[in-house]
Amino acid sequence: MSEETEVVVVGAGQAGVAMSEHLGAHGIPHIVLERHRIAERWRSERWDSLVANGPAWHDRFPGLEFSDVDPEAFASKEQVADYFVAYAEKIGAPVRCGVEVTSVRRHTGRPGFRVETSQGPIDARFVVAATGPFQRPVIPPIVPDGAVPVQLHSSGYRNPGQLPEGAVLVVGAGSSGVQIADELRRSGRRVFLSVGPHDRPPRQYRGRDFCWWLGVLGRWDAETPPQGAEHVTIAVSGARGGHTVDFRALAADGIELVGLTASYDDGVLRFAPDLAANIALGDAKYLELLRAADEYVERNGLDLPEEPEAHVIGPDPECVTDPRLELDLAGAGVTSIVWATGFAADYGWLEVDAFDDKGRPDQRRGVSREPGVYFLGLPWLSRRGSSFIWGVWHDARYVADHIATQRGYLAYRTTDRPGDAPAGRKN
Repeated sequence: MSEETEVVVVGAGQAGVAMSEHLGAHGIPHIVLERHRIAERWRSERWDSLVANGPAWHDRFPGLEFSDVDPEAFASKEQVADYFVAYAEKIGAPVRCGVEVTSVRRHTGRPGFRVETSQGPIDARFVVAATGPFQRPVIPPIVPDGAVPVQLHSSGYRNPGQLPEGAVLVVGAGSSGVQIADELRRSGRRVFLSVGPHDRPPRQYRGRDFCWWLGVLGRWDAETPPQGAEHVTIAVSGARGGHTVDFRALAADGIELVGLTASYDDGVLRFAPDLAANIALGDAKYLELLRAADEYVERNGLDLPEEPEAHVIGPDPECVTDPRLELDLAGAGVTSIVWATGFAADYGWLEVDAFDDKGRPDQRRGVSREPGVYFLGLPWLSRRGSSFIWGVWHDARYVADHIATQRGYLAYRTTDRPGDAPAGRKN
């Protein structure tokens, strides 16, 4: 015998908890299945010193503030995980931890899906894949195993003491890569940082956090890019109270910047000659945001202090003007490589026609081409802010509204009537 429910939500991170809140507001029966603990990736797949990249007043759900974090401060990874546990308790989310979903298949001859789990099957009318974008760590197949003593993904990095003595190459200059490189350098390591194309907004400008600026400038609501468009790496940090990522400052502190990691041969790693161009592109995006902020202040007559020094871009360091294109790993004493190179989705358990020819979810605002299947927590699901804590909450509301509407249609002229068609929210 199988259990029955209206909606199965797979994953109890920020996306799954948000989804549960909105389904509950509609009075829709549902179960949230989590193979580990609530917000597990925040606890066990991030480095020890990680903090949120947005201040506590911004990186949260509307219904609950952080109880132990100043609104202008940046929550630690444990505080973020505890926040989602508290939120799930507050809303009475029906989360079942320690339950792994092994497959989802559409029923034949009747609506809904069979969800196979480690604790038995569940039949559901709708399924929401809320496992997010950080499912399978990606390490490009460039450096063979054994070329250096340790190679690991940033999701496996915890602290400098975890790595053997020696220099470290960090590949990837988004938020994870720059924070890990900075921590390693401060621990006394020699560090090389491979920098690709990126966006580096100011942490604060004219007394306001960049999250505020993106909000008032309407940039969090930027339209979803075309399907398959490259996701832009954002370099911003909440570490040590929050600061603007400045690659020149990192170089001044002793980190050697190199270009995009390109190839490896016989102990020698080669880098693309693109470092100066990547730095310049990040600078251009940084300055453009400052100019837009200045125009906003003038247009609205705001009394915010001017900050002309923020517009001053210093000279490029020697590692940028005369970049290293090759690195003999043994000769430089490199014993570890940390790959801060992102993640790929893993939907092998979702055996439905919801993907394009490249295996990516074929969806619009979380509604997939497979009726009854939804995605949540993905970058640019509906807007720039979709993969952020507050953004996923708003996306979940749209998905829940869509499910409620579909339930209303399916109940039309049946004896099983969950609500009027289309169904409305209870609050």
